[in-house]
Amino acid sequence: MKGIFIVNNSFFEKLKTGLAKTRNSLTKNLDNLVFGKKVLDRELFEKLEELLITADMGPQFAHDLINDVKERIGRHELQNTAQIKKILQERMVGILRQMEKPLTIPKGQPFVIMAIGVNGSGKTTTIGKLANLLGSDGHEVMLVAADTFRAAAIEQLEVWGNRVQAPVIKQKINADPAAVVFDALAKVKTGYRGVIIIDTAGRLHTRVNLMEELKKIRRVIGKDLPGAPHEILLVLDATTGQNAVIQAKIFKEEIGASGIVLTKLDGTAKGGVVIRIASELALPVRYIGVGEGLDDLRVFESNDFVTALLE
Repeated sequence: MKGIFIVNNSFFEKLKTGLAKTRNSLTKNLDNLVFGKKVLDRELFEKLEELLITADMGPQFAHDLINDVKERIGRHELQNTAQIKKILQERMVGILRQMEKPLTIPKGQPFVIMAIGVNGSGKTTTIGKLANLLGSDGHEVMLVAADTFRAAAIEQLEVWGNRVQAPVIKQKINADPAAVVFDALAKVKTGYRGVIIIDTAGRLHTRVNLMEELKKIRRVIGKDLPGAPHEILLVLDATTGQNAVIQAKIFKEEIGASGIVLTKLDGTAKGGVVIRIASELALPVRYIGVGEGLDDLRVFESNDFVTALLE
């Protein structure tokens, strides 16, 4: 038990370090905004709204927060600017807690995860880290190289497979991605009862033909294994800020994304985007990534995230 606490504490410190850019931008500006300010007036509200939107938390969250502050003033629950930070923290935790839904993967039966996302989001690396995380929890894991357009993508997945000791199902370059998936699902018919993680090509969400191919892969999975894919995991790069929100909307509507992994939180001042994704899209944040290491992917916990962001 002691060892687990140390690991978690170590990850929290890494999360706190990773969110430093976001925290410095948000809290420093917030502190500057309210420092020495006695009156809660219109100018303060306008600057606060601008600050929250700049932090990629989105106009809806900013609007709701300011309305909350105004209502509390009306009820005489708020007397000074210093309390604004506490209300911000409460609202952030309230939104994120609703989206804190860890992926539940039963053991002893096939569970298919289809990983999707645009080029450069860190998808293949995330798959490798997820395979390691699940393997540590006693799951059998198989990887599927359904990004057949780039030899490098297949090779990268094989490197991860070797690293985490997970077999990789593949075909030659430019093979039909759905055919690779079909090969992997054939393993279920011969008794495989573990997790299958499917790596798909980095989809440019504006390219209709590529989105159609993802739909085809999903249909092949569902036809061969009713009820699957059990999770369509969208990998988003936090450094892209509101572009990540646009991607999430399209992938949710077009492909049915059911959960999110937010990567590269250690390299951005836009970590607040997780608030916007959660509040506007109601998509659970399953995991977050804060580094390149094998253990730098963890289950998302709202309290830890908000504490690391604001304190």
